Amino acid sequence: MSKIQATFERLQAQGRKALIPFITAGDPDPSLTVALMHTLVEAGADIIELGVPFSDPMADGPTIQRASERALRKGVNLRQVLGMVANFRADNNETPVVLMGYANPIESMGVNDFAATAFDAGVDGVLVVDYPPEESIEFAHAMHANALDPIFLLAPTSTAERISKVATLASGYVYYVSLKGVTGSAKLDVESVAARIPEIHASTGVPVGVGFGIRDAATAGAVARIADAVVVGSRIIEEIEQSTNENVCARVFALVAELRRGIDDAVEALATTRGAP
Repeated sequence: MSKIQATFERLQAQGRKALIPFITAGDPDPSLTVALMHTLVEAGADIIELGVPFSDPMADGPTIQRASERALRKGVNLRQVLGMVANFRADNNETPVVLMGYANPIESMGVNDFAATAFDAGVDGVLVVDYPPEESIEFAHAMHANALDPIFLLAPTSTAERISKVATLASGYVYYVSLKGVTGSAKLDVESVAARIPEIHASTGVPVGVGFGIRDAATAGAVARIADAVVVGSRIIEEIEQSTNENVCARVFALVAELRRGIDDAVEALATTRGAP
């Protein structure tokens, strides 16, 4: 059983939902990434999505694009990101880490070399934005061969055929993009998301995390009522962007802890309502 699967099973047994925060490796400075990862866990993260900086992050809005640019100016590359995960693992071998990025750095390293090195570093899952399921059979096999979960995106425009293709390859969880557009680009419509989750669950059989457009505890709680996991990226990057190196961990902790409370309160209230006579 993968660490990601074990996490979701534990949370389900506890009647809880997963919080999956995203940060970009190397932002605001490579020396702070591991400390920020530990901060996310201390504030209540169940899984960490760690962005690999890339020069043309086409699915990301301006906020995460700027984070990539800041990291790239510091010289951060894929091998350094894997080193950061290995450093994180020196003190935390429980929290799953998912690398999120684009195909070019992986192709440059070589898929098999990447998969083996990622496993050795302590990575648990990989989400590559521009690896569509129709072209990802070899990639998914390489990930599974190295005990890594290949995680795929689904969107409001995803057809039943696309969902079926993802179902044959994905493990860990599926990332449902709640909006049409890039990260941080619009207001989330919880009702439209809720309408798609049962179909995805029925087809894939893996947990569904929902991201894009989640900016506060109230929205995080609303999503937690309908999905297995809440993914938050742009709002956390904004907090990093507005912080100094000296106070960034404290500010990120406060934000993520607030999101955690919003999720837990919403799920607890839902359970109370369902249990009411």
